[in-house]
Amino acid sequence: MPKPVVIVGALDTKGEEFRFVRDLIAARGLETILVDFGVMADPTVPADVAAEEVARAGGHSLAELRAGKDKTLAMGTMAAGLAQVVKGLYDAGRLGGILGMAGSGGTSIATRAMRALPVGVPKVMASTVGGGDVSAYVGTTDITMIPTVVDVAGINSISRRIYANAAGAIAGMVSQELPELAETRPLVSASMFGNTTACVSRAQHTLEGQGYEVLVFHATGTGGKTMESLIASRYITACLDLTTTELADYICGGVMNAGPDRMMAAARAGIPTVLAPGCVDMCNFWGVETVPEKYRGRNLYQWNPNVTLMRTTVDENIRIGEMIAAAANAATGPVAILVPLRGVSQLDSPGGLFWDPAADAACFDAIKANLKPGIPFIELDHNINDPEFADKATALLLEMLKG
Repeated sequence: MPKPVVIVGALDTKGEEFRFVRDLIAARGLETILVDFGVMADPTVPADVAAEEVARAGGHSLAELRAGKDKTLAMGTMAAGLAQVVKGLYDAGRLGGILGMAGSGGTSIATRAMRALPVGVPKVMASTVGGGDVSAYVGTTDITMIPTVVDVAGINSISRRIYANAAGAIAGMVSQELPELAETRPLVSASMFGNTTACVSRAQHTLEGQGYEVLVFHATGTGGKTMESLIASRYITACLDLTTTELADYICGGVMNAGPDRMMAAARAGIPTVLAPGCVDMCNFWGVETVPEKYRGRNLYQWNPNVTLMRTTVDENIRIGEMIAAAANAATGPVAILVPLRGVSQLDSPGGLFWDPAADAACFDAIKANLKPGIPFIELDHNINDPEFADKATALLLEMLKG
């Protein structure tokens, strides 16, 4: 029997909507647990976990929040409390999946609780902001966002279909049986971009042939953050971080920025790691019209109608090299740096649009100048996508794993 579906929402203003989805899920033969995080008034449908319990878990009483009329405090309290309640239900084996429906404020509260759950636990959020930039709500988790099209304000000819879809989605996820794996293999994370696909794909094939399962992360900002999160959660045995392009976006203000801590999870976890300055020749923006005015005279390449690449400079590459060296220096486990002297991407190869030996050398020299003694720094007279580079990176990682 599947575990219960936990349904979270503000039952003081949206009780009928939640009664509707609860009954649809129950009709599928699933147990439900309805959790109220509404503050302003009493619920219009009975909750299994009352708003008072959620508020107390967040550090205040419901009466305090109502009397204070401080919306920021109320939202922060209910978000923290809901995360505690939901995690408690999961730990007790009472959560098979979670469903929320809300506007922007309620979405912020519900998704904070969802982000507290492990990857793989079904999470569905029907939201008025579901069609926009939801990165702040989803973070590095696997929340399924469903745009509600209309506001979550009553049951009408449009909303009832959307609510039913959300109910069906979470019911299907919770009910879906997962076939058992024939074997469990150690996990290796790898970072990849379109411009390093040949390299990483070859390395992946070799590692999988040696008995490892390779999780490839697209270095789009979110991809790098997700990889870091899984490494920090101790899911990952080793890291083949050959596409550190998100550093360029961090330094230049691009749209695929994974933050200043990119590469640090592996360093702190002490797992075997091979680092390379893959695709640090490029910073990413959306359509060419979105490139900041100060960069309009730079070497730009329209990768596709929605992504524009900007070639990084000598000064920017010095800063990138310093960050790579800092991550290697912070490593508490085996680490090595592999440098492709014939270019760090498909575009950065002799005759390519981003071929700039001076900029590449600035990165490489900065790594070498700032690297602690004893950390392997290996230069190969190859492009990053040459088979020899992929094979060397793989051999280094396997050597660390066996050691």
